Amino acid sequence: MIIPPIFGAIQSVRDGLEKRYIASYLALTVVGMGSWCFHMTLKYEMQLLDELPMIYSCCIFVYCMFECFKMKNSVNYHLLFILVLFSLIVTTVYLKVKEPIFHQVMYGMLVFTLVLRSIYIVTWVYPWLRGLGYTSLGIFLLGFLLWNIDNIFCDSLRNFRKKMPPIIGVATQFHAWWHILTGLGSYLHILFSLYTRTLYLRYRPKVKFLFGIWPVILFEPLRKH
Repeated sequence: MIIPPIFGAIQSVRDGLEKRYIASYLALTVVGMGSWCFHMTLKYEMQLLDELPMIYSCCIFVYCMFECFKMKNSVNYHLLFILVLFSLIVTTVYLKVKEPIFHQVMYGMLVFTLVLRSIYIVTWVYPWLRGLGYTSLGIFLLGFLLWNIDNIFCDSLRNFRKKMPPIIGVATQFHAWWHILTGLGSYLHILFSLYTRTLYLRYRPKVKFLFGIWPVILFEPLRKH
């Protein structure tokens, strides 16, 4: 998930959207590049470039979701401070303990926060966004589930693949599915967050599919009569 978020960031600049949404797209691109670098080199430094941006990007997503119903271009310095402090603490501790479970728990906390906020929005604020909201959450959480299954049962899955036909082996590469599903789920989450925000700002957002397959958001301000 590298190129589509770049186009999303460019389109956000053209549409004059708030910088936090540009940052969301770019953060997703950084995660994709970090993951690519790590899996190409399998070096510890590249692993950090893969895992730490996951924390940072999720913090940006959390900020966007909790600022959906504020005045345009407003800045919540208290929430910013909390999220930056959280990121610094997680980074410092993770560099010292080097324990993957710590990273997974911290990342899971952020994901849980996003899930609760999303459910609140589609339940009590904009119920007609349930399709987009639940689709993004469902795809992301499925990837998150497969990631944890792969982490816990890695050795068992390897032995299982040795006994199965190649097509089964490919289909059970849960770590690969984790990257695909969470990348797509994160992208859809940005669209959901952006859709929610532009609705509140009294725009007319619409989900369009480029080339019939790739979702983007186009919108226009409400006309004054």
